[in-house]
Amino acid sequence: MSAETTITSSVASTMLKSPGKSDTGRGSTPEVRAIVEGVIDDIRDRGDAAVREYSQKFDNYGPESFLLTDEQLAEVMDRVPQQVVDDITFVQEQVRHMASKQLESLSDFEIETRPGVHLGQKNVPIQAAGAYIPGGKYPLLASAHMTIVTAKVAGVERVAACTPLIKGEMPDATIAAMHLAGADEIYLLGGIQAVAAMAVGTETIQPVNMLAGPGNAFVAEAKRQLFGEVGIDLFAGPTEVLIVADEHADPFIVAVDLLSQAEHGPDTPAVLITTSEELGRKVIEHIDELLVDMPTKDFAEPAWRDWGAVHVVKTLDDAYALADDYAYEHVQILTENPREALEKMHDYGALFLGEGTCVSYGDKVIGTNHVLPTRGAARYTGGLWVGKYLKTVTYQEVTDKDSSAFFGELCGRASRVERFEGHARSGDVRAAKYRGDTLAWSDHSFDN
Repeated sequence: MSAETTITSSVASTMLKSPGKSDTGRGSTPEVRAIVEGVIDDIRDRGDAAVREYSQKFDNYGPESFLLTDEQLAEVMDRVPQQVVDDITFVQEQVRHMASKQLESLSDFEIETRPGVHLGQKNVPIQAAGAYIPGGKYPLLASAHMTIVTAKVAGVERVAACTPLIKGEMPDATIAAMHLAGADEIYLLGGIQAVAAMAVGTETIQPVNMLAGPGNAFVAEAKRQLFGEVGIDLFAGPTEVLIVADEHADPFIVAVDLLSQAEHGPDTPAVLITTSEELGRKVIEHIDELLVDMPTKDFAEPAWRDWGAVHVVKTLDDAYALADDYAYEHVQILTENPREALEKMHDYGALFLGEGTCVSYGDKVIGTNHVLPTRGAARYTGGLWVGKYLKTVTYQEVTDKDSSAFFGELCGRASRVERFEGHARSGDVRAAKYRGDTLAWSDHSFDN
């Protein structure tokens, strides 16, 4: 593709490769929204019967109960190779350690702002969470680590988890990961019907207070429609990767890392921003060569063709600014001084610093959470973390009569400015009882 000059925000760049498609229409279609709404309403009305019908229709699986028994779980664990179990256990230890350190960074506190006036904050775990672990072409068992382990570290009492059959077969490794992560209930159930059943509840599945985990367009739309009735982790879109590279980067590694994320699906954008035109052109050449026999070419090739981009900018400051404009989920920094990005960048889901680090580590093994904001949501939120499973609540107590009378008089004045007479009177009665003030609106007297 011929080079062209573009302006994104205030950053000028030369594009060595432009996306083949625009962002128009990448959200939920009216058809998807209508299907999801119909399924949710049907499950709300008919419960288990509707769940079973949809599971039979979409996954050819409609048992009397979707809940895996202890005996079934034991059989699954016996079938999973010990090396797989050991690897799952190790990775979950990394996730658990990171989540535990996050939990330690949150603190309850209580302060006394005036004599006898106590204000406090508590971090309270939600009581029940639902984790959705996708199946499809890729069994994303790492999502079990991210959603279930993190919830349990936060102190969530009940975690219900769902995953579908994969091509009609029991996804043993995924189920093992869910079980080892600490799921209290594991349902062999997928799609809209799984998310809706956990959110609204059925005769056999108790509703949860929050949904977490990735999924296809239908699952993402179901979470969007159910948000408000339950909490959700994030509004999820196609995964995204952006690499910032200077002339010191290895173009072969840049190419491999871009394609490592492009294989997620044909709608996955992979973007390179570099200060070196030579590097950019070499990366494009390597990608073209790598795609020829890449096993996941069916996804990676259209993703690169339709959504891939290569920008050349003048300075690294321009690169960081342009990367912030994208506000992508994963941002990899392959420069001589990668930690500079920690100071200069603001809008990203997660940073991966230096050649020794890659996005795939975050996705699969290193311990940071891979449930991250997409579609520009990094401008206002981070990803899933232990705090998502906590409610930060406050409490107040006034034990000093003089302080209560002081606030009572103040409350009366402040409330009447806003014409809230009832609020004012709640303050008045305390000023009257604790300090002997007269109630202008009542002849009631307090025996002090």
